[in-house]
Parts: sequence; structure tokens; C-alpha cells
Amino acid sequence: MLNKQVVRGVFCAAATPLNGDGSPDLALFSSHCRQLLSEGCHGIALLGTTGEANSFSIAERRAILEAAIAAGIEPGRLMPGTGLVCLADTVELTLHALSCGVSTVVMLPPFYYKGVSDDGLFAAYAQIIEKIGDPRLRVILYNIPQVSGVPLSLALLKRLVEAFPQVVVGIKDSSGDLTNMQAISAALPDFSVLAGADPLMLPLLKSGGAGCITATSNLVAGSLRVVYDQFADIAKTEEVEAAQARINAYRSLSNSYVQIPTIKAMVGLKRNESAWRRTRAPLMPLTDAELSELSAHYSRLP
Repeated sequence: MLNKQVVRGVFCAAATPLNGDGSPDLALFSSHCRQLLSEGCHGIALLGTTGEANSFSIAERRAILEAAIAAGIEPGRLMPGTGLVCLADTVELTLHALSCGVSTVVMLPPFYYKGVSDDGLFAAYAQIIEKIGDPRLRVILYNIPQVSGVPLSLALLKRLVEAFPQVVVGIKDSSGDLTNMQAISAALPDFSVLAGADPLMLPLLKSGGAGCITATSNLVAGSLRVVYDQFADIAKTEEVEAAQARINAYRSLSNSYVQIPTIKAMVGLKRNESAWRRTRAPLMPLTDAELSELSAHYSRLP
């Protein structure tokens, strides 16, 4: 059977740089996206967790997407996060993406109320899709229960795919549960299962997965692309293992402190741009002492 997964590849969960006043630095963000694509990313999953999306207003999120497109990035290579607590806001952001020529979005469930049923989650997603009513729309569901508090079950995924087979085409699974990702791939072979954690892309690919949407691709996109392109080639085993070791080393360092400020600080070291150190409250940038220690460790990475 031919694989019919719609979305495949290495996608960066792009971080969002800020100006001194806390507003999004649109020029620096666009430049970062262009560099990520040149380094090997198939596309950019902007305005997700790593991108601090839920700290931005709807207007700011619209401006960030528009800036990337204005900078010459093809809309087909962008996958913005559009899932918000309010269904009407999710519809608005998703319609905006479609109006910009972006058809694929990454969508959190409405995440304020906890302990909601699969019936409730199905109703929420169904209402969003039906209100948008655009055949171009492709939705990558976003499962990150340790943050959202709202897990997306396999039973729910099956139900959504059956009801909206041309729209609900994949999932970014950031639960860290490889067994769950493999179960989804086995049950829905034409459904794009994308790992949200860099070390899990390789085993997921071997189990029929579609790739990744990860934070460390802000730093090692080229290594992730080596793994993605060559994982099935036995003759390239050593090269894949070396790339995976490099990915794991960067991932481990990014987890030394609070992850998002650390990823941003590491991007700043990579790009030689101090503006990357800034974060939006409640996240706080690394202290000078933390940054000094991080810089020393970063300089020794392969």
C-alpha cells in the first residue's frame, strides 16, 4: 500500500525573538525562518509552545505569520499554531492563515477545562472545522498533555479522521510517549504522526512515523535532516548515529535550565545575536551566571 501521509519531514518549532519593548522582532524572526529552511528544515511550525504563542495576542500572531510570508517564505512551508481556548478565536486565526495561502495548521484542543470527554473534544474540533468550511484546510492536532492538561486519545483521533478524512491529517505528539505514537501509526497508517521530542523521531520513523516538529531543530536542523533522509539506509548507519548523538547532545543542554529560555539563548549563541535572550513573562531569560555556564557548555558541543 502506498503511504498517503500528507505531512512528512523535519519541521522546526520555531522560537520567536523579541524587541526590547517585548514586541515580536519580525525581521529577526523572518531571517531565522529562512536560515532554518536553508539548514534543512522542510518547513516551519511557528507559533507553538517553543514560539511562546500563548503569550501573544491574536493581532501579534497574525503579524508574525504575515511577516514570514512577506519575507519570501512560501506559505506551503509554514504551519502556524492556531488552537486557542476560545473556539471562535481558533476559527479566526485559522481563517487568517488560509487567507494568507497557508493551508496546514497545528491545532491545540481548547485547554482551559480539564477532564473533558472525548465527546466534548470531538464537538470542539468538529465545530471549528465546520465553521471554517474550507476544503483547503489541513489540521495537525497537537497533543501535549503535560502542558495543556488535555490528552488526545487514539479513540478520538480515529473518530476525527473518520469524520474529516481530508482535513484531520496528522498529530504532533509531544507527550514523550513513544509507545503511544507507535500505536497511532499502526492504527492510522496514512495519518502523519510527528514526534515532538527530537530523540524520538528516529524510532518513530522506523515505526512508520512521518517526522518531527521539535524545538532543537532551531539549532541542529541539518542533523535532523540527515536522520530523516538516511535512517532506512543501512550503509548510512554510522552517519545517522553520529547525527542522532549530536541532536541528543543539544537537546540535553537545552534541558539544563527552563527549556524555552535556554533554546532561545542557544539560538542567540548560534546566530551571534543577543536579542534572542529575551522572553515574555511569565517566562524569564537566563541569568548572567546561567548564560555564562550555558555558553561554556555550548562551545564544547560537536
